[in-house]
Amino acid sequence: MAGSVLATPGFQLQPSAEQVPLATNYITDFDFLNQYLPDTYEKEFERYGNRTISSFLRMVGAEMPSNSDLIKWAEQGRLHTKYTDVGTAAILAADTATFQVNDALVPGTGDIAIRVGQTVVVSQNGGTGQNKAVVTAVDLVNAQFDVAFYEAGGLVTAGTGLGNADVTVFIYGSEFQKGTNGMQGSLEADDEIFDNKPIILKDRYSVNGSDMAQIGWIEVTTENGASGYLWYLKSEHETRLRFDDYLETAMIEAVPAEVGSGAIAAIGTGLAGSAGSEGIFHAVEQRGNIWGGGNPTTLPEWDTIISRLDNQGAIEENVVFLDRNFGFDVDDMLAAQNSYGAGGTSYGLFDNDEEMALNLGFSGFRRGYDFYKTDWKYLNDPTMRGGLPTGAGSGRVNGLLVPAGSTTVYDQILGKNAKRPFLHVRYRASQTEDRRYKTWITGSAGGAATSDLDAMEVHFLSERCVCTMGANNFFLFQE
Repeated sequence: MAGSVLATPGFQLQPSAEQVPLATNYITDFDFLNQYLPDTYEKEFERYGNRTISSFLRMVGAEMPSNSDLIKWAEQGRLHTKYTDVGTAAILAADTATFQVNDALVPGTGDIAIRVGQTVVVSQNGGTGQNKAVVTAVDLVNAQFDVAFYEAGGLVTAGTGLGNADVTVFIYGSEFQKGTNGMQGSLEADDEIFDNKPIILKDRYSVNGSDMAQIGWIEVTTENGASGYLWYLKSEHETRLRFDDYLETAMIEAVPAEVGSGAIAAIGTGLAGSAGSEGIFHAVEQRGNIWGGGNPTTLPEWDTIISRLDNQGAIEENVVFLDRNFGFDVDDMLAAQNSYGAGGTSYGLFDNDEEMALNLGFSGFRRGYDFYKTDWKYLNDPTMRGGLPTGAGSGRVNGLLVPAGSTTVYDQILGKNAKRPFLHVRYRASQTEDRRYKTWITGSAGGAATSDLDAMEVHFLSERCVCTMGANNFFLFQE
């Protein structure tokens, strides 16, 4: 039997010499995606804006090298001493009395700063009066001292016992008879020694050689201000930005690992198996000031903060880094001080007219001290601290008050006094190894030839810690 051409499928397509849609040149049995490719934008759309959160330490601090596993510094103690937990068994109107200092860590140490011949103010803790007296004898072993009162009426309120907290005592001067010997004993400077240890931070980006062979360009505008085209290095670039953020947030959030903790067992190395570091929040929680129970929204509440600052270093200028709600609370508080604030007519940009934007915000205020406020993106970012639960015990941080300027400390490494910002970062470095910010490439792809791995790996490393000096001048605002 002779072969033949089958009738189906038949010759269905009759192309036209011109671009005219006819029934004979209309294709019906194909996937339109094979011909009509989707329109694409080569530029990446930045729907989250600037996604990085670092800049806080760059604004208020500095970076300097160190070559040790431990950073130590000394901070000045108080110049004058006041004891608030002092007891006596003396009776009402006694001309002399024996007092015992019961303040923490004092009894039995011999460190009381009271010496024979000094004059003291003795104030009753119950608010019933005060005396002035001269010290006649001191018993360092038992942290006791004897006084003779200047008032003829003697002690204004009877004591309840040596071990109690009857009075507060501070020194205001001294008085000696003619022809007597000088002051007995001397006082040493009351320095406090603090330390911190650096931690090692790492990150890595990897892309295999096959993916590197197919290049697809994309136009980007990056968070560090650069713009242009990237291909597989787009993800490497974001890894770098993420690592930059971690360099800052680790200095903010780091905590020392407690003895017996799982972190000690997991990563404890170096100094006696220690792990962790002291971040800014931890330092302020331990040695600084904390405002709890919501944001301060009235002038009397800020007066309480100012009174605490008076008792600390009394730094003239301070910057408050706060979240959005705290910023609104401060704006509302300041607006309420304007006599027209209730009507919303004249605060912010004054002399507003219909062609001007009404400024409902404030950059700062002065009340005893200068307070400048600025939004802290870290506290607002929903992928970091922004959006955390509120309420007592939540640990939510609403703001941080940072003193401006620098402080003088004795640097144990330099062996001399040095001026340092209240916040600054120390990173490990020597003449042969700088661990401030290390990056290197390994693998066998992308020009690297360090191993047989069919990929390019970009590594990041830093070893650093933050020094929070004068933490008593900081305020942490938390729930």
